[in-house]
Amino acid sequence: MAATKSPDPGLGLTADAQGMSVQTALLPYALLAFGVCLPIFVWVASHAANVAWMSLSFAAFAVGWGVFYAAVNWLKTPAATDLRRRAQVHVISGLVWALAIAQLALFAHFAGPVRETLLLLTLGAAMICVVFATPWLPSLLIVAPVAIAGPLVALFVGGGNPAMARLALAAAALGLALALLVNRILRSQFALAAEREVLIAERVEQAEAARRLARSKSDLVSTLSDEIRNGLTGVAHVLASAVGRGRAAPSRQQISAALDAVNDLLAVLETTVDAESAEAGRLTVEPQPVDLTAVARDLILLHRPAAAAKGLELAVHVDAALADGGGAAIADPARVRQVLAALIGNAVKFTVRGRVEVRLSLPARDRIAAAVADTGPGLTDPELASALRPFERVARTSAGAGGAGLGLPLATQLARLMGGDLRAESAPGVGSCFTLELPFDPAVRMGAAEPPPPPALERAGRRLRILTVETDTLAAAMLRASLEQLGHQVVHAADGSRAVDLARICDLDLVVADGADTIAALRGLTGAAARTPVVALTTGDAGECQAALAAGADALLRRPVAVTAAARAIAEALSTGLPAKAPANDRSAA
Repeated sequence: MAATKSPDPGLGLTADAQGMSVQTALLPYALLAFGVCLPIFVWVASHAANVAWMSLSFAAFAVGWGVFYAAVNWLKTPAATDLRRRAQVHVISGLVWALAIAQLALFAHFAGPVRETLLLLTLGAAMICVVFATPWLPSLLIVAPVAIAGPLVALFVGGGNPAMARLALAAAALGLALALLVNRILRSQFALAAEREVLIAERVEQAEAARRLARSKSDLVSTLSDEIRNGLTGVAHVLASAVGRGRAAPSRQQISAALDAVNDLLAVLETTVDAESAEAGRLTVEPQPVDLTAVARDLILLHRPAAAAKGLELAVHVDAALADGGGAAIADPARVRQVLAALIGNAVKFTVRGRVEVRLSLPARDRIAAAVADTGPGLTDPELASALRPFERVARTSAGAGGAGLGLPLATQLARLMGGDLRAESAPGVGSCFTLELPFDPAVRMGAAEPPPPPALERAGRRLRILTVETDTLAAAMLRASLEQLGHQVVHAADGSRAVDLARICDLDLVVADGADTIAALRGLTGAAARTPVVALTTGDAGECQAALAAGADALLRRPVAVTAAARAIAEALSTGLPAKAPANDRSAA
């Protein structure tokens, strides 16, 4: 019987692979069995009438051993990873031994006085083949019948003792029945072993996922600690000066620096939240036609002051095929802006001298590409691979620059979510080029004139009397600052009951309220106070938004409140013809 050394790890613990593995484990015992039986057979055969035939029997054994060792050596090669080919080799090797036994049965049939003794010994050799074919069912069903057929046929056709022939048949049948029973038990064990292997693999995978999560959280804390500490420390110093704890009030430059630190910190936290959402598979995109040329030009204008401060040339180049405004990228508007802003921001941040250019082109009819090229320090291949991994920053180029090392990895994930790709090319001392490629629809026409706003939206541009209802002191201050920045007059109520009292006695244009209960109480007033437009403050939760709308809110405004989001929510609440939609927030404004 041919057998393998062990099941290949790539094959897994299938029933076939395990059956062959058990045959391998039985191999030493097969050699021992033949080693014990061969001298006995030779001694009996020496009394045969055709003893000269013994040399042919030894030649058949030699052929069998040669085939056996050739099969074993082949099973050690990479070609043996194919389970079907391995099975074929096993069966063929087993049949070689079965045919060798058939040759012995033919020799015993003409052995004269020791005929029946030699046939019984040959049947015993056949049963040894049955034993070692038992672990693997195909081998048992193919090799075993061929092995025992020769001795049984010779016992029944030779005119010998019929009783002995029937006894040999019964013994062979019993041996086959026991072999099938053992094979059934082994296959049950194989199934349990396979199930155990699956469970172990799942446990290992879960343990590895837990380790990755732990490393991710550790990297997150390690990366953000300096960013948060530095940003908040600067803001705390400026605020301390503002409330009189320093020697002098903070200067405009100090306040500007603190504001920059806060904005940088918010950008880092926003990127981190998005990266964690993407890692957990919770990040979604809503593809729609996007004018990528307009987005690129807008971002160039936003980054021009930072580029001018460093003496960098900042430009955008649009291919002629896109200059007429025909066609549009198919992507999430906010996410594509986020990706391009990260690429342009990185180029401006890390380029010391030279230029940064955004090139828009159509590499294919259904694809649009935005390449951001710079003349910065450039990266080697290992450094570029490191820059595309989360929480890793290139020490040679990022010294003194803020960030969490998540911008490029997040940009890559967002590009793939939108059906595109992000490619990177870089050379030390030459510069880098990051290319965002997205789906493109040439049939879409961008740049059409937008319909004029409803007349009710014009009221949002005048000075309004607004009542705010916010229990959190810091959130109330931020909300008041945003509304006053829009030029409105703000009256604040710390709770719902106070808000209802003020709404009853004051002439208000708008209420910005927190909580469905407060909104319902305002709608429960009588007269004009019950018809005052209401903007609901929410966290963005769908259930919370639905409850606010059901209570009577005219628009939704998501925390944290930004000026642009507040302006849009006010316009929506004052418009009688526009229904409340998704909560206004910074991302949708972007």
